[in-house]
Formats: sequence, structure tokens, C-alpha cells
Amino acid sequence: MLDINLLRKDLAFATDALAKRKSPQPFLDVPRFSALEAERKAIQTRTEDLAARRKSLSRQIGALKAKGQDTSEAMAEVNGLAEALETSGQRLEAIQTELTALLMEVPNLPHASVPLGADEAGNVEVRRWGAPPSFSFTPKDHVDLGAPLGLDLDLGARLSGSRFTFLRGPVARLHRALAQFMLDVQTQEHGYTECYTPYIVNREMLEGTGQLPKFKDQMFWVYRGEEGQGGEAAAAGAEQYLISTSEIPLTNTVRDSVLAQSALPIKLTAHSPCFRSEAGSAGRDTRGMIRQHQFDKVEMVQIVHPDKSYDALEEMTGHAEAILQRLGLAYRVVALCTGDLGFGSTKTYDLEVWLPAQNTYREISSCSNCEAFQARRMQARFKTAQGRNELVHTLNGSGLAVGRTLVAVLENFQNADGSITVPPVLRNHMGGLQLLRA
Repeated sequence: MLDINLLRKDLAFATDALAKRKSPQPFLDVPRFSALEAERKAIQTRTEDLAARRKSLSRQIGALKAKGQDTSEAMAEVNGLAEALETSGQRLEAIQTELTALLMEVPNLPHASVPLGADEAGNVEVRRWGAPPSFSFTPKDHVDLGAPLGLDLDLGARLSGSRFTFLRGPVARLHRALAQFMLDVQTQEHGYTECYTPYIVNREMLEGTGQLPKFKDQMFWVYRGEEGQGGEAAAAGAEQYLISTSEIPLTNTVRDSVLAQSALPIKLTAHSPCFRSEAGSAGRDTRGMIRQHQFDKVEMVQIVHPDKSYDALEEMTGHAEAILQRLGLAYRVVALCTGDLGFGSTKTYDLEVWLPAQNTYREISSCSNCEAFQARRMQARFKTAQGRNELVHTLNGSGLAVGRTLVAVLENFQNADGSITVPPVLRNHMGGLQLLRA
């Protein structure tokens, strides 16, 4: 959430920065915000005047009582002021609720270094690593390669509907090996603490990291029944959601906290399934495992000092790149432009891996700095050396998306006979296996 004091002090700066995101509709309802702010100021001024008058009357009442004089008129006015103050307080609280609801729909401001652009066409390539493989045969896509190895799209669809996949045998083992390899690198070499998180979270957690309220239609959500109702869902039960990324529980571990400055940075990682309904995206990448309702990801989260967050973004991007380099997969790093930036991000790098069957690079990781946007929602703070409480900065990134990495390994390491060469760094996790065959 944006700092409301920034909007109060320099609304023009904030609206100009938001306009760089190139939305057809303004992100901030400026007339509504300005009207609420004007009313808030007027009520606060009136409240201060009422409070001063009540304080003055209280002194008068004390003086009248000391002289044995009648205080009924002054007492009546004090009672009236108390009612007026209560009414003003209730309206101020209502205004604050409206302002908060308004700001919960407003995205973060792009960092000054983010390239300007209206959509993904405006993204800027930063660097490339590795060369795409060349084949003496026409390469197959991961669906045709994976089917003999246990990738079963039809069974996934019968069990759960479209965009779910069932893995068995060699391809399931490869999927597990990839996740294990990623976790080992992030924990043993990059200093992240491994976590195991719940896959269902409360609404407040999603508000904290910015998925709610704006992206509710992209979440799988459920209502948990009250205890004693036999587990049946009830309208009175708690509103809960399947996580779309383990960023949500990992980042919320510092919710409502005041951390010691010496505790920073905090670096967390977790392997989890991710659930995304992605309403409205039908027709995009529906063949195979590129865009699924359920997929696995090894997530990285960093909680850092505000002065360190852009250094941390570069570091985290490098941690994701290390996985691709160890696997021997060609990729490129892309700086997202203002029009393609995620809701909570100030700056994002996407990693795009080469997929031979598509003859192009496709996203496999996204690393973002959210600055204090999430921390303000969560009230995640640290105590400075001067004893002040300040908001931390939060970052998140994929290290990597496991399913898309599986796709990349199948396509980049395929052989003419349909077998798959196991990348050397995975062989210890595959019992020494060097080749996957049907």
C-alpha cells in the first residue's frame, strides 16, 4: 500500500508515477480521494476545536464548583460536546476505512530506473547467458516428449479439469529432483532458510502481500466451516484461500513485528504447490505445462533494510540465474517496463529460458522489489539504531518455477530417439541416472 502521507504531500507526483503504468483507467480515484481528504481535514479541525472548548469548559466548571456556583449550563454544554466528539470520531473512522479501501486497489509506484512502456513489448533485455542448443532433427515439444515418460494431461483433466497435469514414473522423478536441487542450492550456497508453509492462508495474509482485494478472481478460495459443524462450509466460517505462491506465507512471517536491525536481512525459501485460477486467461498457453492451475515453485523471499533492497534485488536475480546456469539452460534477463510491472512491485527482472519447440524465450522466474508496499500492509517494521520503528523492504522471486524448468529440461536435453539426457547436476538426485527413456 502506498504511503498516504506521500499522497497528501505530493498527489501530483504519485499520480504522474502511476500514469507510467499505462492503464486505460486511472489507478487512483483522485476526486474521491481529494473529497475524503478535505472532509477528514475539516472534521479534524472541528474535533480539535470541540476538544479545546470542552477542556476550557472543564476548567470553568472546576472554578464554578470552587465558588459554589451553578454548573448546570456548563455541564449541559460539555455533554453536548461529548456527543459531537463521538459523532466526529465515528465519521473519522469511517473516512479512514474508505481511504484504506481506496488505497488497497492502488499499485506500487515504479522505480525511476524502470523502463517506460505500455506493455510487454516495452520490456528491455539486460543480458543473455548460454547458447540455445542446435539439433540435427526437428525438436519435439515437452508434451510429446513427456507423454512416454509419464506426463499425462488427459488423466489430469479427468481428475481435476483443464490445466491440471498428472505425472508418474520417470518424469515425476525428474520433477522431484529439480525441486530438491533448487532447494539445496538456495539453502546450502545462497544462505536461505528452508521453510515448509501452509498451503491455505487467511484473507488477511493475501491483503498483506497484495493479492487481495484486487486479484480475488485469480485465487482458489474456500470457506472453512465453524468448529462443531462437522467440517461443513458455512457463511459464518473463516474466508481462506489456496496459496498462489509461497511468497504469501513466507513474507507474512514478519507481519505485525518489530525486528531488530541486526536480524536483517532475513532470507527464506520454500518448495510448494501454487494454485491460480487465472480467470480470463483461457486460450493462452493451454497446451502442456506452461500455464497450469496447479504448479510447483521454489520461492525466495528477502526481508531487508530499506537501504539494501536494490542490492538485494540484484543478488536474488543472480540466485535464480545460478539454477539455470548449473542446469546448462540458455536464458535471458529482462527488465519489465512500467506497463508490465506487477501490482506490488517497484522493479522486476524476469528470467526467460529458451524453449526449442517454441523457438523463443519464455518466463521461468520473476524477481521483484516491493520496497515498503507489502510491509505497510503487514505492519512489518524494524527498530533503527536511533530507536525508531521503520518499515522493512520485501523482495520475492522464483528460484525457480519447477514445472517450467521441467519443460525446459525435456526440450533442451532431448535426443533424436525421444530419450532425455539428465543434466549432470541432477544425477545425484536421480540415483545416478543419466538418461530418461520410456
